[in-house]
Amino acid sequence: MDKLQERLLLMKRTKNIYIFSNSTGETAERVIRATLAQFDAPDTKIYRKSYLKTLDDIRIAVEEVAKRPGLIVFTLMHQAHIAELNAEVERRGLESFDVITPILDKMQEFLGLPAKRRPGVIYKVDEEYIRRLDAVNFTVKHDDGQNTQNLDQADIVLVGVSRTSKTPLSMYLAGKGYKVANIPLVEGLPAPEQLFKIDQERVIGLTIDVQQLINIRASRMRNMRQSTIGRYTEYESVESELVYAKRLYRQNQKWMVVDMTNKAIEEAAAEIMKKFQQK
Repeated sequence: MDKLQERLLLMKRTKNIYIFSNSTGETAERVIRATLAQFDAPDTKIYRKSYLKTLDDIRIAVEEVAKRPGLIVFTLMHQAHIAELNAEVERRGLESFDVITPILDKMQEFLGLPAKRRPGVIYKVDEEYIRRLDAVNFTVKHDDGQNTQNLDQADIVLVGVSRTSKTPLSMYLAGKGYKVANIPLVEGLPAPEQLFKIDQERVIGLTIDVQQLINIRASRMRNMRQSTIGRYTEYESVESELVYAKRLYRQNQKWMVVDMTNKAIEEAAAEIMKKFQQK
């Protein structure tokens, strides 16, 4: 058997599957691959025809399939595209299968609602997930005063003395898609210069009642099996730290101040997000 005959035999054995989509075609490919896993079909090839936006795109794609025939599996959303595809498939004697329409029809009947028929909606959700993941990664890398040279990349910068809930609040906001940096304020030490060079509307100053802060710090020290006696939990010292922070907040009037006294993380986050959503 010569090479040409071998090639023709191989082409006969190979089953081609073409995915037509108005978007990426990833949804259909996942379905096809999951289905193929139930068969011993090593000579099956999958080709994607993505982002078919016009009737001409449909015609050109079908013409390419006709040169090397196979099954067309489609997730087209526009009725005009589906009609054009069906007409071209019938005209050329090809085979096709609509993955999405039967499911949409059944869901419309079950929910009593019309389908949006918008291409790529699932990948907008994926993009949102990726955006939030990026926000969390950024926030972890900019926790507790790390990498202050990148503060201009933060959506929100939280400042406050130790144990005013900077880190948990940062992580909660990151989960909502905000890139957050947080910087500890230490009395007697200057805040990083970069803090005053960024958009000051992004800076949020955290404060809290003196006694509540002492209780939080003391609890933290006990959990770490350390002594709760010292300047870190001494009333006058803690009060002085908070006075220093409030003075800094007054000097920077564009900073929003959030009082964390008896306030849940979700409640404080809602205050902050309201400001940024309005902006």
